[in-house]
Amino acid sequence: MNSPTDSGGGQRSRHPLSEAAKASLLKTQNLFRMFIVAVLGSFFVFQLDINYLWLTLILTAAGIVLGIMVLVRAAKLKESKLVLIGAISGLVVAAVMAVLILISALFFNPIRDYQQCVRHALTQQAASACQTQLQKSLPTQLR
Repeated sequence: MNSPTDSGGGQRSRHPLSEAAKASLLKTQNLFRMFIVAVLGSFFVFQLDINYLWLTLILTAAGIVLGIMVLVRAAKLKESKLVLIGAISGLVVAAVMAVLILISALFFNPIRDYQQCVRHALTQQAASACQTQLQKSLPTQLR
């Protein structure tokens, strides 16, 4: 039976990182955290209300910029694969958010009216009437 200190086992000892490598890794990890907060923040703010579309736009733009920075650092410095995969996934989510923001901006007034109508709807029938009103306010190609 091998002891944990044997070199022939599945464990390999890692070389300690230099101070510059530790600082670089810490910077990448902090950028990644800010990126994740920006992307998730934009998603949750978008869910709140159409009137916060401007904040969603700012958070999505910040997420895209931070995501590109993290992606470049992770690829260039050959850092964690998990960070690389997370950056790619987050950028896909940010791209979808950008498309949603664009569509919401194009149809801002009908969507705002629909959200206000649904907030005040107390029954399923009233919510159905709000949906019908939204469909009538959209162009015929989108119905």
